[in-house]
Amino acid sequence: MVKHSLVGPRLRILDTSWYLPMMNRDSKKEFARSHIPGGSFFDIDECSDRTSKFDHMLSSEEFFADYVGNLGVGNDTHVVVYDASDYGAFSCTRVWWMFRLFGHPQVSVLNGGFRNWVREGHPVTGTYSKPEKANFTATMNRSWVKSFEDITDNIATQNFQVVDVRPYARFRGREPEPREGVKPGHIPGSKCMPFFKFVDDDGMMLSTEELKKFFEKSQVDLSKPICGTCGSGVTACHMVLAAHLCGAPGASVYDGSWYEWFTKAPPEHIVSEASKL
Repeated sequence: MVKHSLVGPRLRILDTSWYLPMMNRDSKKEFARSHIPGGSFFDIDECSDRTSKFDHMLSSEEFFADYVGNLGVGNDTHVVVYDASDYGAFSCTRVWWMFRLFGHPQVSVLNGGFRNWVREGHPVTGTYSKPEKANFTATMNRSWVKSFEDITDNIATQNFQVVDVRPYARFRGREPEPREGVKPGHIPGSKCMPFFKFVDDDGMMLSTEELKKFFEKSQVDLSKPICGTCGSGVTACHMVLAAHLCGAPGASVYDGSWYEWFTKAPPEHIVSEASKL
């Protein structure tokens, strides 16, 4: 349980809420109205490579270090991330992965998110106190990030498994993508494990045993390399967290995910059951 009274240089709580436009939610306004006491807001779009045409691509080590330092996070700080989605977890796993990617393993996900925090009757506030800036040094583990070229090469080499966490209908090409100009489908050879199936109906993470069964049912071998993908690299991190909980901590993420893949890949590398939508 997060003890908000202990928030300070050794413990920082971050609301990492982010939503697709179709969800009609404003994460910053919601944070201003209500958040866990002592928490700060982590903006996934702001802490990204703003020069990229693709959404919230990873920033440089220097930018990430400065950004989280301004949130009061130092290299000796334990970070707890959450979001306020109806799923219990939607975007928070992306920030959990980002901290680990940039060399900071002292990071946890609040199981059940803000949804369950409120349901259980814990305190919330609309008051924000900016934390004192901390010094943070970031060192990226580049093996945990896959590029378009890496995924393209892997179609032939099959050096790692690709797991797509978008809903089955988008994966198969039966329902439209949320981004204009991007059609549904999937990368050749990839498997589908929808992100919302890693949690139960209450938004709590499945048990380790249940997660292992889900991987097995999806024909994903936890003993072999895995790379997660989704629409834009956010919910793919649900799979990374699940694999980590199952004892496979090295899963990577295709940062550009389907948005980049559909934009760059040749037609033969767009697998879809629908010719048009």
